Amino acid sequence: FDFSDVKGQESIKRCMEIAASGGHNIILIGPPGAGKTMLAKRLPSILPPMTLKEALETTKIHSVAGKIKDAGLMSQRPFRSPHHTASSVSLVGGGSYPQPGEISLSHNGVLFLDELPEFKREVLEVMRQPLEDREVTISRAKFTITYPSSFMLVASMNPSPSGFFYFSDAPLTSSPAEMQRYMGQISGPLLDRIDIHIKVTPVPFEKLTETRKAESSVEIRKRVIGAREIQTKRFAEFDNIHYNAQMSSKQIREYCALEDASLQLLKTAMERLNLSARAYDRILKVARTIADLEASENVVPNHI
Repeated sequence: FDFSDVKGQESIKRCMEIAASGGHNIILIGPPGAGKTMLAKRLPSILPPMTLKEALETTKIHSVAGKIKDAGLMSQRPFRSPHHTASSVSLVGGGSYPQPGEISLSHNGVLFLDELPEFKREVLEVMRQPLEDREVTISRAKFTITYPSSFMLVASMNPSPSGFFYFSDAPLTSSPAEMQRYMGQISGPLLDRIDIHIKVTPVPFEKLTETRKAESSVEIRKRVIGAREIQTKRFAEFDNIHYNAQMSSKQIREYCALEDASLQLLKTAMERLNLSARAYDRILKVARTIADLEASENVVPNHI
């Protein structure tokens, strides 16, 4: 898969570049056939290569799950895409001798949940703690085991059961009750843990029939690697922090210091959009990533 095959969608590719650069969680919302799944499957092509430490960690987890066989050390970042009928145990891990689940198998890689509202609500809720703590603890009567789960969550969903919520002239419409039942599958706290929400619109015919190739994954990946190198130097003294999405509140205060104009802009956004304290932290993390892509020392208003 390569981003050069993607027709149009330049702003969405830019958002995915930002997500890959800072390890941010991302959700794509749009009608059927707009390219949500295609874009998500191309994300690994712009992710930076794994370091030796990451490769060893990832290989150990897959070895415990019996997924390695004769492959040796893993060099590719994992991309896991469980079906929406998956159970909470298959996602988190478990069993009488606890095995890692999908969220641990996607450690240092991508966990892709296609058609997010189709997953059972209790299955989605078990992801809240691993998304926050970047590890998952499985407790059994005889022992307790903790697996790491520092992954990028990439989710996609239709905005309504018919998928055409944004389009007034669409042939299919959903009743308020259907909409409420559909959106009720995804809780506010889970959506609040996703850094970047993107509205994906259908590609117009003119763009779809273009013969000109778009920017390739190789070019985008160079910029992503450059931004990741800046973050690696920044967090060199910290053990479990390698990129911006992993920052704690202490690091956010230190590395995302804002000038007055940026603070005022953020204050206005917080008040008008009724954003949570978690959303405030996530805005600063994403702004720091945008600044890193531009090789900027400080976070300025246009990054916010």
